[in-house]
Amino acid sequence: MLRSCLCLRGSKEDVKELDFRHCNLHSVPEEVYEFEQTLEELYLDSNNIKDLTVSLFHCQQLKKFSISDNELYAVPSGIANLIILQQLDLSKNGIVSIPDNIKCCKNLSVIDLSVNPLGKLPEGFTHLTNLTQLYLNDTILKYLPANFGKLTKLTVLELRENHLRSLPKTISKLTELERLDIGSNEFRELAKEVGSLTKLTELWIDANKITVLPEGLGGLTSLTFFDASCNRLEYLPADIQNWESLTDLHLSKNYLQELPENLGMVIVLS
Repeated sequence: MLRSCLCLRGSKEDVKELDFRHCNLHSVPEEVYEFEQTLEELYLDSNNIKDLTVSLFHCQQLKKFSISDNELYAVPSGIANLIILQQLDLSKNGIVSIPDNIKCCKNLSVIDLSVNPLGKLPEGFTHLTNLTQLYLNDTILKYLPANFGKLTKLTVLELRENHLRSLPKTISKLTELERLDIGSNEFRELAKEVGSLTKLTELWIDANKITVLPEGLGGLTSLTFFDASCNRLEYLPADIQNWESLTDLHLSKNYLQELPENLGMVIVLS
């Protein structure tokens, strides 16, 4: 063991995983660079790291890189060198932008950028077509790129606590989505394109200003969880009777006077 808070997986000559979580670090440890030829997983969460050095991106065998809950304000363009990276967690930092050349990390399947003051995503982000899970909660987003629908392998998309008012029409192409969370934004209406996402099992639209749900949501027959609480809904469309798999329905703090009669078999929680 190279340091008291370091967890090694593998022999010293063939180290594939380093764990420096909760080590009170202010920079990336020098030990990391000793294993740049073999390192596949690196965990630096919950430290005080402010910068990522150029040398870090020489670790081109990295598949998982997690540096959540630090003090980063930027992601160096060198990240483009991590061409086989699969999982990236940069959540809970102070990152204000993502370099466009992140598009070179084409093997990324999971990205968590939550709790960063990003404001927007680079266009190159939509070239990450192998993404299956994307977490962008609390990132001050006002809009998504128009071609966001290129991310057709997404199964989880979380956009909670932003400033979004609309979704791009290309959202209809995300037909593999199983969970969509757009709660705590500034929507006044739900995009009709959501009705095309027929594999959805969870849909969160709570804490917005939505006054009416679009027709065409009846096709969401796999939906088991629906949260539309804290909106301004006055009625529900009749075609939600097709939500035969629904078990959790949250509608509190709306202006609803009645529910459709055919919702009788649904378990209403709140």
